[in-house]
Amino acid sequence: MSIRLGYDLTIEQAQKLVMTPELIQAIQILQFNTQELDSYVQEQLLVNPVLESSTSEQTDNRHDDGNAGEFSEEHRDQKDSITSKDDEFDWKEYIKDRQYDDISYGHWEDKNGEEKENTYEQYVSSDVTLPEHLMFQLQFASSKKGCRKVGKYIIESLDENGYMTCTVSEIAEATGAPEEKVREVLDMIHTFDPMGVGAADLRECLIIQLRQLGQLTDTFEEIVNCHLEDLANNRLGVIARDMGISPKDVQRMSDIIRTLEPKPGRQFASQMDTKYIVPDVIVERVDDDYVVTINDNSTPHLMVSSYYQKLLHEADKDDKLSKYLSDRVNSALWLIKSIEQRKQTIYNVVTAVVKYQKEFFDKGSKYLKTLTLKDIAEEVGIHESTVSRSINGKYLQCPRGVFEIKYFFSAGVSGVSGEGISSNSIKEFIKEIVDNEDQSSPYSDQDMVELLREKGINISRRTVAKYRDELHILSSSKRRRY
Repeated sequence: MSIRLGYDLTIEQAQKLVMTPELIQAIQILQFNTQELDSYVQEQLLVNPVLESSTSEQTDNRHDDGNAGEFSEEHRDQKDSITSKDDEFDWKEYIKDRQYDDISYGHWEDKNGEEKENTYEQYVSSDVTLPEHLMFQLQFASSKKGCRKVGKYIIESLDENGYMTCTVSEIAEATGAPEEKVREVLDMIHTFDPMGVGAADLRECLIIQLRQLGQLTDTFEEIVNCHLEDLANNRLGVIARDMGISPKDVQRMSDIIRTLEPKPGRQFASQMDTKYIVPDVIVERVDDDYVVTINDNSTPHLMVSSYYQKLLHEADKDDKLSKYLSDRVNSALWLIKSIEQRKQTIYNVVTAVVKYQKEFFDKGSKYLKTLTLKDIAEEVGIHESTVSRSINGKYLQCPRGVFEIKYFFSAGVSGVSGEGISSNSIKEFIKEIVDNEDQSSPYSDQDMVELLREKGINISRRTVAKYRDELHILSSSKRRRY
């Protein structure tokens, strides 16, 4: 038997997906959330001179056939007629009749003689940060220049929660003041609002607050300094036994300590930028049905510049210019088409979700059903990966609040009647059980298993413990009250 080695030239037919740059761009646009899409569009506006952002009025004047920016002959005739009318119109007389004035050179006067009060809505408020709030108090607390210098350094060295990040010796070395002076200024800052600011750790923060409230006793101080971990784990019996007091007294002091603020600085504005959620989809109830609307404010409106369209028609003699403009126009049209396709895909997916989760919108989160990407993909007629990209980072606003669209996709268990019960619904049932329990004898995880079984939900004790931890609910031993 011999093996023949050689080269053969054969023809075969095969199918494969070619990821063109346009297809990659369309996939990226579908996956972008509102902020990412806006940043991408702003970048494209800088790169592609043919693109321009259109106003809502300009958007309404575009053709529905997808050729953005191309106006019909009828529209051009109307525009020319309007322009000719504007030329014949006496704008000076119109402005005079409308009682407008040239604000560049004259003061505004109320032509009607009516006094209008300034409303608070005309002013923009700014949030006060923790350093600004403390510096304002420092100005009135001491008039000594040295104290203000040390106080300013201490305030500027606090973290966002109001805790010290430097030691007394480090502050004294940096400011050139003696350590006694630093401690004196630090004690003064401890009396500032918010209570507990300027503490070195949590124990000192709580003691400062108890002192300002007039609640600080030797017993309180011993609990904070020696039994803070036992207090956090609700081991009140251990504290009572070690200190020789009754569990009820420990419970009373524990309730007072739990009302204190462990992070005094978090009630003030952060120096970091605040990020807001812009819902991509709005769901409104109309009679007994729900209407899905895409938030137009979250979708940029683009069009092809009419100037470059005109230039493209006039560039027949210049092949390089004609090719460049054709490429730019095609790229712009594809971007506009991709954004519109993204909008339609999100609408189709959310419409299917709302139809499937109608009981949630009617009755609340306890009626959330199990839902997978495959269910919506089969309903809409698209691939699961497309559904995943269309809901990634997107938010939905409805009468029950603002939710991430992923919230409506969750696994769960089957109920008695066979319908799927979402894990989020089970968490709501667990939360309801804990809220209504007897605090002196709270339910254990096994007790919750039995109570859920009565509601037709069959899950294990381990699953209950998992959901309870995700809800940040303590175990029964830590929830018990005396």
